[in-house]
Amino acid sequence: MAGNSFGQIFRLTTFGESHGPGVGAVIDGCPAGLEIDLEFIQKQLDKRRPGQSRLSSARNENDRLQILSGVFKGKSTGSPLAIFIANEDARTKDYEHLSEIFRPSHADFSMFKKFGHRDYRGGGRSSARETTARVAAGAVAQLLLKKSGIQISAFVSQVENVICKKSYDQLNLKKIFDSEIRCPDQSTAKKMIKLIEKVKAEGDSVGGVISCVIKDCPAGLGEPVFDRLHADLGKSMLSINAAKGFDIGSGFAGATMRGGTHNDEFILRGKRVKTKTNFSGGIQ
Repeated sequence: MAGNSFGQIFRLTTFGESHGPGVGAVIDGCPAGLEIDLEFIQKQLDKRRPGQSRLSSARNENDRLQILSGVFKGKSTGSPLAIFIANEDARTKDYEHLSEIFRPSHADFSMFKKFGHRDYRGGGRSSARETTARVAAGAVAQLLLKKSGIQISAFVSQVENVICKKSYDQLNLKKIFDSEIRCPDQSTAKKMIKLIEKVKAEGDSVGGVISCVIKDCPAGLGEPVFDRLHADLGKSMLSINAAKGFDIGSGFAGATMRGGTHNDEFILRGKRVKTKTNFSGGIQ
């Protein structure tokens, strides 16, 4: 299947299926000499791991990390860095009744029309299980970004009609994982959990919004036109299962604002050029 890779300089290729032997990632372009903190990568995988909350998938996976190549004596060698995570709770029989049925809003039908056959075991390659490999590779990228002082946080800011009204700069982002719903505002988190439990009891599900905050990112990343930073971010985020929209800064709400309000005026703080507002989401 084409389209399993993302990036040009730090290039990620993922592989594996939901109920196959496992999933994994190959990173090409990771610079040599980077200290590969296995404990840090494993902790990132543990945050994603299913079966750890009544709100997440009931699938029971340990998601233990294995480095197959590209690391020697704890540091990257500059050769392709290969990561593998075994599937320990793959139960094909649970999906036998779907072998001739296409599930609505899943990729089953699309995969069949494209390739002429499909892996009905939990969606196969199109399963959200694939994101396990992204998390592992993303943790390696985080280790690299840390060297430049770049900080990245993400949290649940909305579940159906329950919205965290506080701006990211009003929240303590260190408290994101204090809640099983991954919302740093505890009062909002409780309402989100209550809603999810109610809907789950009804045999249904709800959607939501995730907000991401990137701090201390240097100016000038990305290319001038087609490979702009926010274009690449949008492409990567919209490739995640069930993602239906991506915005940055004011995003879609910018359509309701006038230019005089929306334009981020440049100001000088000390010796640094900043903007008075951040409707562009820092992309300037």
